[in-house]
Formats: sequence, structure tokens, C-alpha cells
Amino acid sequence: MRFTLLDRITSLVPGTKITAVKNLTMAEEYLGDHFPQFPVMPGVLMLEAMVEAGAWLVRATEDFAHSVILLRKAGNVKYGQFVQPGQTLEVSAEILGQADGETKIKARGTMNGRLTVAGRLSLASYNVADSQPGRETTDEEIRQEMRKLFALLYRPDETERQPAAAMDPDDA
Repeated sequence: MRFTLLDRITSLVPGTKITAVKNLTMAEEYLGDHFPQFPVMPGVLMLEAMVEAGAWLVRATEDFAHSVILLRKAGNVKYGQFVQPGQTLEVSAEILGQADGETKIKARGTMNGRLTVAGRLSLASYNVADSQPGRETTDEEIRQEMRKLFALLYRPDETERQPAAAMDPDDA
């Protein structure tokens, strides 16, 4: 089973930067244990949200060339404030450099303009067939699934549209 923390990609400039949002709700199971009287998003999940944003940026930059993108290293990770149910974490990631299947990223999470989490990430990109010849089909299936999920998360045309209720009836 695969889970996705990010709810929506709000902006994307392949090769440069991505911004996404995570809306925290009480429906998230882990909040029952973290913590029962003071539910907050665990720091490791804030870090995962930054990794996911960075991975989507790498995929978009490389036109989904690699089936697997994972965290190799996290450095200088700092936390600033709690994220509680009903709040939205805005995550951004910016490419600092790419070489030999590794992408260095500067990422941060904010809430209402205030820093919540920040760090430098190193993401590794590869295909399963690189180490297991004959698994090219597996790589293609993973890339197809990632493209489908990306299409659900990133809809640039919807961010430019206004809701029908906001339109003036005389303009119709």
C-alpha cells in the first residue's frame, strides 16, 4: 500500500521549484496516538511531505525518467511550530543541483507565512531494472502509476479558474 501526504500541487516550474499543500484533518489515524490530548502532525511526516514535494519536482523535471525516487539524506532539518488539525502546511522545494542520479533540494514548510519545518534533502533516483535486469516492465508500471497520481495532484488549469458562483450572471 502506498500513501500520499500531499493534497495538491499548487505551482510547479520543472527544473526549479514546486509548491504543494497538506491539509491536516482529524480523520488522519495517526493523530489518535500523536497525541491524544494534543493532536499534531509528527515531525517525520512533515519531513515526508517535503520529500514528496521534492520527488514530484524531480519527476516533472526528468519527465518521469526514473521509477523510484527516495530520500538518501536529510540535513539541517529544523522545526518551528506544530501543525494541528484544521491547519494547512504549505510545502516548497527548490532544486540546488543534480548529478549522477542524485538531486539536492532545499525544502521548507510554512503555515500562514511562518516557518514550520525546513531542511536540505538529497534524493536518489533510479530504475528497478538498473540493479535487476529484466524488470523494465516493473519500471514502466510504476512510472504510469506515478503519472496518474501526478495528474490528480497537479491541475494547473484549475488554479486559474474561478468558481461558477463567483461569476457575475450578466457575464454569462
